[in-house]
Amino acid sequence: MPEVTSYQPGTPCWIDLMVPDQQAALDFYSGLFGWEGEVGPPETGGYATWTLRGKPVAGVMSARSVGEETPPPTVWTTYFCSADAQATSESVSRAGGTVLMPVMDVMDLGRMLVAADPLGTVFGVWQPLGFTGAGLVNEPGTLIWNELNTTDREAASAFYAEALGVESIPMEGEGAEGYFALSVDGRTVGGLQPLREGLPLEVPPHWLVYFAVEDTDRLSAKVSAEGGTVLRPPYDMVAGRMSLVKDPQGAPFALLAPKPMG
Repeated sequence: MPEVTSYQPGTPCWIDLMVPDQQAALDFYSGLFGWEGEVGPPETGGYATWTLRGKPVAGVMSARSVGEETPPPTVWTTYFCSADAQATSESVSRAGGTVLMPVMDVMDLGRMLVAADPLGTVFGVWQPLGFTGAGLVNEPGTLIWNELNTTDREAASAFYAEALGVESIPMEGEGAEGYFALSVDGRTVGGLQPLREGLPLEVPPHWLVYFAVEDTDRLSAKVSAEGGTVLRPPYDMVAGRMSLVKDPQGAPFALLAPKPMG
């Protein structure tokens, strides 16, 4: 079922975007995926939640609202569900990660933190209270996959297992060589792979978000037409037909038309 009402700890449960121009991002993604969203109230720093069919699917806020001299990079952040954000923060530190934003209360919605693994890959943690996270996934216009691209697979695997209880398991089958499934209690929740050879040296380890689409070619062309960039044109792979793109403000993400199940 694409509708979700709860997440098991260790499972990616939310994604959001921090951008220089929040309204431009609201317009771009709403046009691309049919999302609805508007700038939030001052008490939330203007944070906006996109919805699809009335269900929350992603968030976006202005980098200017953070108040730092050097704005954060324009990227999608993956958040992992936690039953206790403070305990997870301590686990992150014990496992060799770095807590970048200490645990904070988000009104009565939940508790969050932002951290980096030992390779420098940034991620978030969300402890749900009044807000669970993405209420719609795995259907066109919603999040379908979270993928860690890392410079040290073994170190990354050890960290996420210790800090979040997420195990990495080699995937089997043609086309899946060198790819690892991320698993929580035997359920696949994402993927892990070494950074691809040939990428520029300045590309750091990162979490990549995939959005499900019905037509990868059409949506890739739409990204380009709306001022974004197609980094890797549509191609067929083991999970379906995908492409790698950037939005007009530079945030990378993937589009995936999944192969039919069965």
